[in-house]
Amino acid sequence: MAQVLEFKLPDLGEGLTEAEIVRWLVAVGDVVAIDQPVVEVETAKAMVEVPCPYGGVVTARYGEEGTELPVGAPLITVAVGSPDAVGPAGAPAAEAEGSGNVLVGYGTQAPARRRRRVRAQLTAANGTAPTATPAPAPAPALAPEPAAPEPPTPQGGPVPVISPLVRKLARDNGVDLHALRGTGPDGLILRADVEAALRVEATAPATTAPATTAAPTTAAPAPTAHPEGTRIPLKGVRGAVAEKLSRSRREIPDATCWVDADATELLRARAAMNVAGASKISLVALLARICAAALARFPELNSSVDTEAREVVQLPGVHLGFAAQTERGLVVPVVRDAHTRDAESLTAEFARLTEAARAGRLTPGELTGGTFTLNNYGVFGVDGSTPIINHPEAAMLGVGRIVPKPWVHEGELAVRQVVQLSLTFDHRVCDGGTAGGFLRYVADCVEQPAVLLRTV
Repeated sequence: MAQVLEFKLPDLGEGLTEAEIVRWLVAVGDVVAIDQPVVEVETAKAMVEVPCPYGGVVTARYGEEGTELPVGAPLITVAVGSPDAVGPAGAPAAEAEGSGNVLVGYGTQAPARRRRRVRAQLTAANGTAPTATPAPAPAPALAPEPAAPEPPTPQGGPVPVISPLVRKLARDNGVDLHALRGTGPDGLILRADVEAALRVEATAPATTAPATTAAPTTAAPAPTAHPEGTRIPLKGVRGAVAEKLSRSRREIPDATCWVDADATELLRARAAMNVAGASKISLVALLARICAAALARFPELNSSVDTEAREVVQLPGVHLGFAAQTERGLVVPVVRDAHTRDAESLTAEFARLTEAARAGRLTPGELTGGTFTLNNYGVFGVDGSTPIINHPEAAMLGVGRIVPKPWVHEGELAVRQVVQLSLTFDHRVCDGGTAGGFLRYVADCVEQPAVLLRTV
């Protein structure tokens, strides 16, 4: 006797409360394997393939492509325990009704203390009726050769995974989750465990690079023609950016100061490093080193404001965000522990995150948790800007284009490579003297990179 189980949109982590259906990967009547991705969704932060913890026949889908669903809303229903249900490694369905893997909010066969129900946030507008016509009964037996792809054969039973994002990160980079030992509670495999495995793999002498599959890039929300003009929905990445910038303007009393700096010596130092070293050092990596050193001297700017407690919280580490323009809109990936990295490590991490941003593969964890933002708007060919602070951070350093300009150098007029630096800061965390001191130190390091030697 088949049992129909409902699979709901799981909590994808990082405080996300809804997701938009981008593409269905299965249809009603399809046979799905345990942990097979069934739908691709877009959150305000990343594209994610969501795997279903049940194996069986899809009897209903909830929501058309383009529909936005809240966490806890039904995604699909699956008839399990029927002759057509597919278990891992061809196991009978009666023995494999759940993967045992842990989605946030779903643990199909996990210990009870690791299960927690996600309270559905459905509204009357969303309803509970499926948009696709459900199968009238458990689907009839299909041909022995189902169209659904076979999942990889497990190597040792269920894998404790806390999020679909962790599984996707591992799958895209060829990491075998069975070979990892989780550092979370009861051995749960966390994102940090997968990233640690990737770092070990990157430093080992690899024979062939693991194949990666880039997530398709999602176009901006489709505009709708109206007599009074064109209307573009504020949702997805664009909606998240709009909400965050609006909140920043509402809550943060910001101010901006700026200064011109002679970047000639910084460019020469970079050129010398690239000639001497095997790996190339990016300019943004050197600017990141300068920011980390400046924040060590002026920790007030590496902080946030707890409005309820009326306290300024100075943060112990520098997690450096940087603005990246993509086809999906503006995103701010975060370089973790930037204060502990050298120029080569920073260059590699900036390159990795930029590539992931353009391909739409950034995870929510790679887009949150920043403590300070570096905004290189010079790539757009502009000299200056007054950027809006990336809430809840306290400051952002803006860097304009570097162009040859007349400059007084050592008492004589010369043509030098000049850049405008701007600092937008939260006036609640410090006054102009601190902000000016930070910006002046950054400018001194740009003009004389040897100044950094006093702080590293």
